[in-house]
Amino acid sequence: MTELDPAIAARVVFNPDGLVPAVVQQQGTGEVLMLGWMDAEALARTLTTGRATYWSRSRQEYWVKGDTSGHHQHVRGVRLDCDGDTLLVTVDQVGVACHTGDRTCFDADVLLDDGAAGG
Repeated sequence: MTELDPAIAARVVFNPDGLVPAVVQQQGTGEVLMLGWMDAEALARTLTTGRATYWSRSRQEYWVKGDTSGHHQHVRGVRLDCDGDTLLVTVDQVGVACHTGDRTCFDADVLLDDGAAGG
């Protein structure tokens, strides 16, 4: 078990399930790749190993991005939002980010196209 630094743990607001959402963004381009969930252990592992580690709500286990797919996320930065209840994780993504094979988890289902918005 990896302990989260108490100074960091005191600043993170975990939900009632002990989780915090982690928005994952490509370093340099700002492209949003995915959203994952972290508990204190996953955040501690991410911060200490430099490899993005998440908590799977469906499987109830930790997973390191790329361990099975080969599509690793090398962590370059982790920020906490102003409320302390959301993380922004900047990464160098190797391969695709989405389990469906898309570059990002936001490629497939467009509800409003950026160019279609009225002013």
